[in-house]
Amino acid sequence: MKYGTGVALVIVAGILWSCQGLIFRQIDTAGTWATLFWRSVGMLPVLLAYQAIRHQGRAFNGFAETGFAGVLGGIGLVGAFGGAIYAIQATTIANAVFLFTASPFIAAILGLILLRERVRPETWGAMVVGVIGIFVMVREGLETGALAGNIAALLSALGFATFTVTLRWRRVSDTMPSVILGGVFSLITGAVVALALGQPLAVPVSDAAWAMAMGAGTLTGGMILYALGSKVIPAAEMALLSNIEVVLSPIIVLAFLGETASANTFIGGAVLLGAVTVNGIIGARRAAGA
Repeated sequence: MKYGTGVALVIVAGILWSCQGLIFRQIDTAGTWATLFWRSVGMLPVLLAYQAIRHQGRAFNGFAETGFAGVLGGIGLVGAFGGAIYAIQATTIANAVFLFTASPFIAAILGLILLRERVRPETWGAMVVGVIGIFVMVREGLETGALAGNIAALLSALGFATFTVTLRWRRVSDTMPSVILGGVFSLITGAVVALALGQPLAVPVSDAAWAMAMGAGTLTGGMILYALGSKVIPAAEMALLSNIEVVLSPIIVLAFLGETASANTFIGGAVLLGAVTVNGIIGARRAAGA
């Protein structure tokens, strides 16, 4: 694969993920856990079919290689998926997706603690700036009642960061088994928690259909394209390119649904996005000069 092809794949992945907020707004009555369940129902067949095509009919090839790290990564994705769904249902799309960009910073901290990976000075600086941006956004949640959604978005970022660190831990070449395990764990978690809370899984057909379409299309499609692009693009550049999701998501819901956010959301989001972008550019330059 050529570098330019990898860039195009990652950009398309970000575009697919940016459409998820629009799909979420089509779900009327299904709660967080029912949505997580039905989205996983749509996600798993596509991922297994993709694995079967890649490995000559062996859909479960590579699961043994992931081991305990793959299980932890799958658990991390449950938090990432569940937190994202709750955040988008509890707050604005703009607020949620901007807070999702905290994930690279959280991954850097976890990598330092668990893997003893060195964090570059400019990354520490970017983290400080990013925390300021997060504070500007979360502070507003205290006034608008969206604090729970903000916390869920940060927990989602923590879950995806955990998934990322587990991949670094084992240096797994095929990330799809971990993603599939995340889908399985999400399906089970969604069903168990919904039933424990007395929330019905038997949601309206339209809600289940939208959630399954999201799992089979935008979520899974983006994950596959992102994994393919990662073969030829340095990690720092991947983080930078994937920020297209953050830029497009608020624009899409504004264009199609008229949903906007407050000035503080965009100010704090711009600070956070700027910190991530500068950190990504410096990292890419270092990688190119290495």
